[in-house]
Amino acid sequence: MNVNGTVAEGFEPVREAFAVNVAQLGERGAAVAVYRDGHRVVDLWAGTKDVDGTAPWEPGTAQVVRSATKGVAAAALLLLHQRGELDLDAPVGTYWPEYKAAGKEHTRVRDLLAHRAGVPVLDRPLTPAEAADPDRGAAAVAAQAPVWEPGTDHGYHAQTYSWLTGELLRRVTGRPAGDWIADEIARPAGADLWLGLPESEHARVGRVGPVDAPEAAGGLKTRPKRAVAEAYADPESLTRRAFAAITPLPDENDPAYRAAALPASNGIATADGLARFYASLIGEVEGGTRLFAPETMELARTEQSAGPDRVLVVGTRFGLGYMLHGPASPLLSPASFGHPGRGGALGFADPETGIAFGYVTNGFRGGVTADPRAQALVRAVRTALA
Repeated sequence: MNVNGTVAEGFEPVREAFAVNVAQLGERGAAVAVYRDGHRVVDLWAGTKDVDGTAPWEPGTAQVVRSATKGVAAAALLLLHQRGELDLDAPVGTYWPEYKAAGKEHTRVRDLLAHRAGVPVLDRPLTPAEAADPDRGAAAVAAQAPVWEPGTDHGYHAQTYSWLTGELLRRVTGRPAGDWIADEIARPAGADLWLGLPESEHARVGRVGPVDAPEAAGGLKTRPKRAVAEAYADPESLTRRAFAAITPLPDENDPAYRAAALPASNGIATADGLARFYASLIGEVEGGTRLFAPETMELARTEQSAGPDRVLVVGTRFGLGYMLHGPASPLLSPASFGHPGRGGALGFADPETGIAFGYVTNGFRGGVTADPRAQALVRAVRTALA
């Protein structure tokens, strides 16, 4: 496969790393974009649009980015806070009275953002059709009893984050989450990203699917720690139950699924759209508008949760909705904040260097927080800045 696109002078290591991903790490189709101080310095793509197809990836090809969507959902709530419409220290029930049920009356908005709400699971999982209905999803999490006292511990809300953030956004604004994000985030930032894919954009989006890591990938086919493997294998663990809050797993290539708005998992973006979004959180971006005031940016990356994650069974660090740099999710530097998508995608910003990064792929692997392909590109950006 040929690597297409451009890099600015000094960012050649990113092209080299991307070429290695394509040649040696089993990439089927992918793109990476990097902005520095609001200007695009990397715009690369290669492979096929569909994981199982032959049509070439083109400029503007978009893919499902899974949990990288969570960074967009968090931005929506932080923008409401920035505008004085949402108090981070208020109980969620202030805006969503039904949420007070089952011992959750003291859950704060910041707890919800930082994976401290204690509701990563549903006692009765939702079907894909139920999950796509915002009323059903909101009712399910509102009725759910927490598995730990809200605010006292943290654990990744893999699926329930959709209805927690989406319903809170809807209660405050009176609008569906996808519509609000289109008007208040994607359009001002000039970013090609969608929560609830419009029919007019269907042709741009490739088919995604699982891919195996090559056996001879230079040691990059890692094995999880025993505790992690056991947690994923145990159907009664918080880990399995959190990811199974939608059962069976949705078909991510189904147009109906892509048209739904699940802020935890089904956002669709180009690599450039993901990078532009993060660029708009830390400064002015060419052809777009800065979204976060400096104070909001600092809030986003101020640590709220750290240590053993009750769902992911590794040490994680979260700000207000964003994963922070650490061993489980290495970003560019300790100043970085962003979010990976399970099995591949990654978006983040680093305000100290002015870097914003977006990587999307149509081939998903088994890891949750640190895909080797994305990590190789992050290391290359670090090399380019050295």
